[in-house]
Formats: sequence, C-alpha cells, structure tokens
Amino acid sequence: MTELLLIRHGETDWNRRQTFQGQIDVPLNARGLEQARRLGERLAGEALDLLVSSDLIRARQTAEPLASAQGLAPQLAPALREQAFGILEGLSFDDIRQRHPEEFALWARHEPDYALPGGAESRRDFHARVLAALRELAVVHRGRRLAVVTHGGVLDMVWREALNKPLHGARECAIPNAGLNRLRMDAQGGLQIMSWGDDAHLQGLED
Repeated sequence: MTELLLIRHGETDWNRRQTFQGQIDVPLNARGLEQARRLGERLAGEALDLLVSSDLIRARQTAEPLASAQGLAPQLAPALREQAFGILEGLSFDDIRQRHPEEFALWARHEPDYALPGGAESRRDFHARVLAALRELAVVHRGRRLAVVTHGGVLDMVWREALNKPLHGARECAIPNAGLNRLRMDAQGGLQIMSWGDDAHLQGLED
C-alpha cells in the first residue's frame, strides 16, 4: 500500500467570491495563508517521504509551511492542476449566467463528456489525467507516505473513483480548503478512503 495524504489548497479571494479559478494562477488570501500555516503545524510531526504540489501558486503557497516543517522540497506536478474550465475561468456565477447562459446550462448538467469552449477539459478527460498522475506517483513511491497539495476538483475525482461513484452529477462530498484526506492506494491502483475532509486544525479560525 502507498499512503496518500491529499490536501486542498487554502482559501483565495476567488473562492470567497465564487469565481471559477480553473487553471488561472490565483494566490491565497490572508485566511488561506493562515490555513496553510496551521496545516504545516498540524502535520509537522508526521513522517512523510515526499511532498508533491500542483504547480499553481495557491497550491504551492499552501505547501510552503509543510515543506518547512518537514524539510522537504515540494515536487511540482502540473498534472495535478485543477480542471480547465475554458471560457468560464475568471468569471463569477452571475457573470457566467449573463455572458454564457447556453454554455452554463450545458455545463450544469454535469455530463462527463461535455467540454466547455475555450480549451476546457471534459470531466472524463480530467478524471483520467488525475488518476494517471496519482497512480504514477504510487508506482514510483510504492509503500511510502506521500502528501499531495492539490485542488477541489482533483479531490472530487479521487472521491468518486474510491467509492465507485459515477462521473455524472454534481459534487456530493465536502472538500474544505486546507482539509486533510487520507487514502491508501494498492498495487493495482485501487483507492481506499481512511478519512475525508478533516479540518480540525482550522477550528476557531475566523471568517
């Protein structure tokens, strides 16, 4: 078994405004930086063999305190970026409904093979990218404990895969910013969730 500690990046201003980030490079806000600090403190005493991060800045900033606590240099992984949302990136839900009502209506059906205009990925292609990247890490580092800082969409794909849930449909699982999700991956690439959405280290953090 390979142990995977999967972590969503800390909060950004775009999270608070409910703006589609996708692969746009948006930094953490002050709350997100504090979430990252607490995350590093929470995991300082855990034995980790490798720290991996999406190459987007919100993930890299989240990984920094953990990297310092562990004495590990993060390995950057573009394959663990958020899903590409094409023309919706950088827009709020209100903006999208006004500017792209037809595309938004199609996207809101959550069909696995639909890809938005503007270079977006379909959910099926995104799922394949994410699982291939994690399985490659697990093969190269078999039997080790890896921490991976990534994105909400990536974690949704992992959750669906682990529980054999369909790719169709809206997200059903909670994925808090800077939350911890512990899984095991076997030699065949199968996933088992040990715990999900653990954000006890963020208790008392003011909005």
